[in-house]
Amino acid sequence: RVQLVESGGDSVQAGGSLRLSCAASGYTYSRNYCIGWFRQAPGKERERVAFIYTGPGITYYSDSVNGRFTISQDNAKNTLYLQMNGLKPEDTAMYYCAAGASSSRSYCYSDAGFDSWGQGTQVTVSS
Repeated sequence: RVQLVESGGDSVQAGGSLRLSCAASGYTYSRNYCIGWFRQAPGKERERVAFIYTGPGITYYSDSVNGRFTISQDNAKNTLYLQMNGLKPEDTAMYYCAAGASSSRSYCYSDAGFDSWGQGTQVTVSS
């Protein structure tokens, strides 16, 4: 499995920006992966925020963040990023990096596509 370590969470005011990082190790470079960001706020279900299906480089964003967040990866550093702009109080959550080897991007739309998870990093947005 891939090992993942997130960083970059912080407390910011509404309208601010943050960049989350996820350092990854243990990739098998001959395979494609679903790698992305999820979040979970207290009392709410986990939400798939964004992912990249590596190889083709296909990206996905949830409607709630589309146009404000950008997912990217630096292959040389084995690091995944989530640039978050225009933050809103409803973006407050624990953010998790997740990854999983997959033969098809369709698996990235299911939790089954992700079998490695980081420990999470907290993002708090105040109004």
